[in-house]
Amino acid sequence: MKTQKHIKGRGAQEKVHNRFFELHHETRDDFLNYCLDQGESIGKHQTTYIETFPKTIINRVTSPDVGMLYSLNPYQGCEHGCVYCYARNSHEYWGYGAGLDFETKILVKKNAPELLEKKLQNKKWKAYPISLSGNTDCYQPIEKKLEITRKLLEIFLKYRHPVGIITKNSLILRDLDLLSELSRHNLVAVYLSINTLREDTRRILEPRTASIKKRLETLEKLNTSGIPTNVMMAPIIPSINSHEILPLAKEISTRGAKSVGYTIVRLNGAIGKIFTKWLENTLPDRKDKILHQIMQCHEGNLNDSAFGRRMRGSGNMANQIHQLFTIARQKYFPQEQKIHLNCDLHQFYKDEQLRLF
Repeated sequence: MKTQKHIKGRGAQEKVHNRFFELHHETRDDFLNYCLDQGESIGKHQTTYIETFPKTIINRVTSPDVGMLYSLNPYQGCEHGCVYCYARNSHEYWGYGAGLDFETKILVKKNAPELLEKKLQNKKWKAYPISLSGNTDCYQPIEKKLEITRKLLEIFLKYRHPVGIITKNSLILRDLDLLSELSRHNLVAVYLSINTLREDTRRILEPRTASIKKRLETLEKLNTSGIPTNVMMAPIIPSINSHEILPLAKEISTRGAKSVGYTIVRLNGAIGKIFTKWLENTLPDRKDKILHQIMQCHEGNLNDSAFGRRMRGSGNMANQIHQLFTIARQKYFPQEQKIHLNCDLHQFYKDEQLRLF
């Protein structure tokens, strides 16, 4: 059998069977060989957008080691195509696969702003920071056209409600006006994801994200605009970006990041197969080494689901990464600035009548 070509612009290199489905399809070897012989495309892999109509939009996060209590995701699935993304598995609950489906079938919640406003108007709701992008990036490419995230920020500002934003896209600068006004009332914090300084690494790990240059410029612009910004080096993958911890920490500290955090990659659910296939196509000579080192971080497995341990790993390899981060924090973030958003204003803006006084 001839080898299937790398699918450019995508993280996952194949469709992955949905574990909840009894039946599944497979691409036969003779069909692949025929397509390659004839020079025909095996699949166009175009992105499609599917509108959904949820009844609620705010999710309570029960995991004790995620660092958020509530999240809001205007999109499910993510065109960024980060091959390691833990959110891939959630696409199976929508009836799709965690592989190419996650990157090419994007579920859109156009009524998210209306649902958020209704929730914030509820007399029983007490303000607590809500994180945009707890699952998938709220500034992925389609946001440039639909502007759902921008409308959500307008609602947060209208009701003076605290919001956190997690993204790896420079598109966030489009909303600098709203972010600046939210920051003036201490209502917003941005968590920018940057896990490498090498553009060639970014290109294969996160094929449709903003370039590293743009992300660093975004970090600097947000901070010079008075918007508190933290950086997440997530995930750290042994033998891919683990050697960049110190230089990356130095770079983001000069750009004004208030603090830095990290997680170690874990390949839960279908992601183990997706990541392994990706290594075969992109880094075949380092495949076994990378997988073995990931397993060293999770007690001999590609994943560890134990709370308190799954994000940081265990064992010698994980300890080495942790020690590097300790040195990086001590050297470049000796006085990390904790961000505490204002939860007191919202009560006075919940009711239109109260705003008159």
